[in-house]
Amino acid sequence: MDLIVCHVNADFDCLSSMLGAKKIYHEAIPVFPGSQERKVREFLRTFEPLEIRKVREIDLQSVTRLILVDTKNPHRLGPFSELALSGKVRIHIYDHHPVTEDDLRGELEVIEDAGATATIFTEMLKEQKIPITPMDATVLCLGIYEETGSLRFSSTTERDLLAVAYLLRNGANLNIVSEYIKAELSKAELKLLNELVASSRDLLLYGIRIRIVKASREEYFGDVAHLAHRIMDMEHVDALIMLLAMEGKVVMVGRSRVPELDVAGVLGEFGGGGHPVAASATLKDEPLEVI
Repeated sequence: MDLIVCHVNADFDCLSSMLGAKKIYHEAIPVFPGSQERKVREFLRTFEPLEIRKVREIDLQSVTRLILVDTKNPHRLGPFSELALSGKVRIHIYDHHPVTEDDLRGELEVIEDAGATATIFTEMLKEQKIPITPMDATVLCLGIYEETGSLRFSSTTERDLLAVAYLLRNGANLNIVSEYIKAELSKAELKLLNELVASSRDLLLYGIRIRIVKASREEYFGDVAHLAHRIMDMEHVDALIMLLAMEGKVVMVGRSRVPELDVAGVLGEFGGGGHPVAASATLKDEPLEVI
């Protein structure tokens, strides 16, 4: 059995990459290893671009190959981590994140410099002349737009622009994309954003101004990465480290505008990962004050 798996707390780049992988690995079964970001869940309640199975429906003993998309970090695979590290299954990797020492290795690795893994799959589908529907194009576009900040982040490449152009020619619906990428904050999110901003303190290291913000919540709070983008848009700082304590864990989100500060390297010290300009980590059973 072949499985297509992304990282936990799946975003639109995960969803679009799973769709792209399914078109190449026809017999493979897409499976979310854990939770999804709120907007992804909302999208899947309205649209069903591909059938995605639940972990409990999978017999792990029957898995012979893992097709990993948008990650190669074994610690972000949820219940599939042990299987990926066991050496008992073949591994294919498709990812756009920089390579780190802790990464899994695969018998096939497509790890390239692009703003989104969805861009890599869009190029592959185009090169292999695999037809896509307007909905396919829209989902792939969602992945690229989300991961590149609607083509505004410094991690955006020429490849991403060309991929979007191809998807538009194939019927991608930008009205749907804009509905799910640019959303108004809920009351709870706005309250949390205000608390984060109010907690701000700055560190000045080697001329780099780093804003540290933190907050706590008793209940689980879904996707918070977009709040980091909001704060970076509001504040004139070089980098941001956001910490949110909830349900016995601390979520860390890092953003950087300057090449001198690699937030993936910083959060990698806490078991996280990502890009030099955008990264995240999750710590369990660590008090916020200690971190």
